[in-house]
Amino acid sequence: MELKIEAKNLDIRKSWQEKIEEERNKLIRHYANFVLHLRVTIEATSGYKEGGYEVRLVASVPNDTVAVKRWGESVRSLLVEAFDVLGLQLKEIVKKKQNHKGAKVQVGAVDAKSSGIIRKLMPDDAYGFIVTNDKRDVFFHANVLRDVAMSDLSEGDEVLLALEEGEKGLQATWVRMDNA
Repeated sequence: MELKIEAKNLDIRKSWQEKIEEERNKLIRHYANFVLHLRVTIEATSGYKEGGYEVRLVASVPNDTVAVKRWGESVRSLLVEAFDVLGLQLKEIVKKKQNHKGAKVQVGAVDAKSSGIIRKLMPDDAYGFIVTNDKRDVFFHANVLRDVAMSDLSEGDEVLLALEEGEKGLQATWVRMDNA
């Protein structure tokens, strides 16, 4: 993946560069040979707030371009947020391409819908574990929650989820309350 980092009205700090490289490596792990080019722009903005910043990510993928913009006061947290959003958008594009091609499951993925019960919650760290009806232990992060906040969940709640094989085992790609 070709990477270009641009700075406007400021100098790139070493910690920002390191964070960009770290996030880039995550993208390569998850989307090897899919993201062709990534441009990261960090700009000091006078229009947002005194000392404010804008972070823009533009990723080129086959037959498409994905762009993410975030504004705020901390470049490092903006980078994390922007890369998280980019990752979710890339995941959706890959999913649509797989569904379009008729591929049900990519190699190594479970991608099955299931239901289960929340076994353990770590709200301060934004993650938890679910035990599925077939007794599998599944990790989930707060960013995969749909139509429910981490603070609204309790251990023992029934949920619906989709699964995939992650780097460290089964993980949820989305989780929502089982209102049935």
